[in-house]
Amino acid sequence: MNVSNKREQNEFTHSAESEKGATKLNNENFELENMRLQLNTLKNKLNQQEIVNDRLIRHSMKRTAGNIKRTYIGLIFLSVLMVPYGYWVFVVLSNFSIAFWIATSIFMLVCAGATYYNKRNLSDSNLMTNNLMEVGRRMARAKKFDADWLIIGIPGVILWLAWFFYEVYKQNHDLLMHPLFWAGCIGGVIGVIIGFSIHFKTQRQYQNIIEQIDDLTASE
Repeated sequence: MNVSNKREQNEFTHSAESEKGATKLNNENFELENMRLQLNTLKNKLNQQEIVNDRLIRHSMKRTAGNIKRTYIGLIFLSVLMVPYGYWVFVVLSNFSIAFWIATSIFMLVCAGATYYNKRNLSDSNLMTNNLMEVGRRMARAKKFDADWLIIGIPGVILWLAWFFYEVYKQNHDLLMHPLFWAGCIGGVIGVIIGFSIHFKTQRQYQNIIEQIDDLTASE
């Protein structure tokens, strides 16, 4: 009788311990499953946040790039317009040489071509669909091209002004008494101020796009 009771007691104890172990295991499995669900939820939220950030960055880049493109289009238009306008002002009105007008026209068309070439990096389709790293490289390349253009632009403007004053000198050896001399000086100063203002503004806009991309890609 005692042996039977003891056996039943052992079986009851073993059963209780088994149930306790099973309950503990179930609790642990539940906690693990709950943690997994929480991690998946957090991961989904982070993915959604990355998508939102990516879209916001791209739309911001598109607006900034649009401002640069409009500036470039205006510069291209003015450069091309200088070909017929330059003939009227320099040849017809001022009696400058045809060679000066041809050189001026070539310089303006080269400027227009270089500006159009760099504008291709600002394509809307590239900004909205390409990988951000690739867009960043395109923006850095466009920014560098815009900065390097000064290496050609500044000497070109200096040579053009020197030739301009030579054309004025051929008409009147007393340069200070010639209205075109002062027109050239005033126009040159205004042109330099406007040109550098546009250049530095464009450089800041490029840098703004690059920094936005760097901030987003660094957080990924």
